[in-house]
Amino acid sequence: MDAYISSIAGYLPLLRLNRADAAREFSWAGLPLPRKGLRAVAGWDEDPLTMAVESARSLVDESAPDAIRFASTSAYFTDRAQSAIMLDALALPRTTRSSDVANTRRAGTSALLDALLAARDEIVAVAEKRDVQPGNPSQLAFGDGAAAIRTGTSGGARLVGHASLTHDFIDRYSSREHPTSYAYEERFARDVSIAEMLLPAVRAACESAGIEPSAIAQVAVAEPVGGCWASGARKLGIEATNHCATVSDNAGDLGAAHALYGFGLALHSAKVGDYVLLAGFGSGVDALIFVVERDVPGASAMAAALEEGDTLSGITRFLSLTGSIDIDWGMRSEFSQKAQATVLERIGRDMIGFIGGRDSTGNVQFPKSDIPVNPALGAVEKLEDVRLAEDTATIVSITADRLNFTPDPPFDFGLVQFDNGARVLMEMTDRPKGGFAVGQKVRMRLRIKSQNKALGFRTYFWKAAPLTRQQLGDA
Repeated sequence: MDAYISSIAGYLPLLRLNRADAAREFSWAGLPLPRKGLRAVAGWDEDPLTMAVESARSLVDESAPDAIRFASTSAYFTDRAQSAIMLDALALPRTTRSSDVANTRRAGTSALLDALLAARDEIVAVAEKRDVQPGNPSQLAFGDGAAAIRTGTSGGARLVGHASLTHDFIDRYSSREHPTSYAYEERFARDVSIAEMLLPAVRAACESAGIEPSAIAQVAVAEPVGGCWASGARKLGIEATNHCATVSDNAGDLGAAHALYGFGLALHSAKVGDYVLLAGFGSGVDALIFVVERDVPGASAMAAALEEGDTLSGITRFLSLTGSIDIDWGMRSEFSQKAQATVLERIGRDMIGFIGGRDSTGNVQFPKSDIPVNPALGAVEKLEDVRLAEDTATIVSITADRLNFTPDPPFDFGLVQFDNGARVLMEMTDRPKGGFAVGQKVRMRLRIKSQNKALGFRTYFWKAAPLTRQQLGDA
């Protein structure tokens, strides 16, 4: 079977919530909240789309993939293809096929298996930012994040066996009328999922691969209930630890992205010749068996990302960022940000792709204009496209503003100069300890630019973020 993983990547937000600190704040209520480890918390300007783009951008090289697939159970738009927005954000040709997958936590593994069985060069990007009611244990158990995989007919890990089992299994209640996820009784979910889904699917995948389950050296299994894989592994004779548990402890349950992020850790730990099990759970199970033939690019970066971040100091900010409390921000927040469809049609691809222009003298500008901003030029000319999203820049001026409204103060903005000479006034994100400074190197990250809650619409643009992230625990 010529179906390979050619590269893999993941993305976790900067912020981390210490579950023990959060549970302590809720201790007065006597609620059974998880206390172990950290939870990755998306910023106010992050959503499944922005995180999926962040995870997929390192997989885009000089050649465009045949297709791009987006998978999530928490995507913002219901009648607008997130994959189409991703395509523009990654500056891929509009002839690239695109599709969205949703409504199950195994949407990511299902999309990946479809791409592999098609033996095509595809990018599968999966991301989650799920809503949970405060006090529900899932609010602390869940995490925000993304993972992406590029497939092809060559690469570091080859698909050697697979099996899928569909089962309309209700372990969570979630719908448009009840968007916050509500978990059913854990013992029921554990017993049925292991016996009726996980064990049969893994056995069938191993039979397809021509190996015994005991031959599996690395495991990435998305568990319906934390810790339930251990009993299933004993029945199968698999001694490998589950890398998805590491993701749960250090970032949280990433939903549809969880199995794929754990898969990245499994590939990072694997040696040439190892068999790796990837299993996604939700309305059934997808079980995929790979053999590692060489290192998979991107896997080590996913492991390193678990050690990066900035710990949240208070539960109030966490509740605000997750939309659990609606703060009265005063009159400065009372303004409309309606995006015109005609404007987005005209310049939207240049905006979300962060595509500027180079004039006949070599000067780079953003945005593009009919007459270049270079004062030496005064006639209309067509500018050459220049993508700025992957370029680094230096902060020329910076303001930390607490008067202009932002859902997570302060509002950092300033002038940045790109290495190619372009100068752009930009908002900043992922504020480092001590704030931003003139002369600091920054990179670009796609984020939410504006939100119109009345229309249920949001726009996206790139913001400047620190070139590198601090390590957890750094002062």
